[in-house]
Amino acid sequence: MELLSPAALQTHPLGSRLRGWRRDRDWTLEQAAQATGLARSTLSKIENGQMSPTYDALLKLAHGFGMDISQLFGSSTSDTGGHRGAGRRSITRAGQGQPFRTPAYDHQFLCNDLSHKSMIPFRTVVTARYGDDAPAWSRHEGEEMFYVLQGEVDLLTEFYEPERLRQGDCAYLDSLMGHRLLSVSPQDAVVLWVSTTHPRTTPNAFSA
Repeated sequence: MELLSPAALQTHPLGSRLRGWRRDRDWTLEQAAQATGLARSTLSKIENGQMSPTYDALLKLAHGFGMDISQLFGSSTSDTGGHRGAGRRSITRAGQGQPFRTPAYDHQFLCNDLSHKSMIPFRTVVTARYGDDAPAWSRHEGEEMFYVLQGEVDLLTEFYEPERLRQGDCAYLDSLMGHRLLSVSPQDAVVLWVSTTHPRTTPNAFSA
């Protein structure tokens, strides 16, 4: 989890939504913590706009509340129950992705109006650098790839030496292996980031 600056907090209506979903289910913070696997104190800070959830935490929130990750942002309008061959389509125009900012990454979720996707694509400006408070390892189910659009990044992983990726380079990895990106070019690097992980929407034990 990452603390946010006042400016970044203005882009996070997630906290009030999270509180509303919890109250709709008549859950205590402790029940929500059990459902999501996140600490009670963490949930409280997210609800009060004091902390930004990482991508891993977004997946846990979506799964715990029995919804798709796109629904966390209130932007999902197309849902065919996940059936393939249903003629689904989504287009995101340049600069119109769903923003989600943390101190380490400035994400734009792409095609976020379509729920139950088999892939979660986003365009990310990597603001984390050596010497900063390094983002924690990202680790979750699935696989993912990074494609460097601009600048250079170091890909740090649990089981390999750091690898420098330049414009046009890409990497594919098992998402359960701890991983993170750091910008090393003069300008913050930009990557296309695609994850195969999407939360299940099966109701959990605390569902109302």
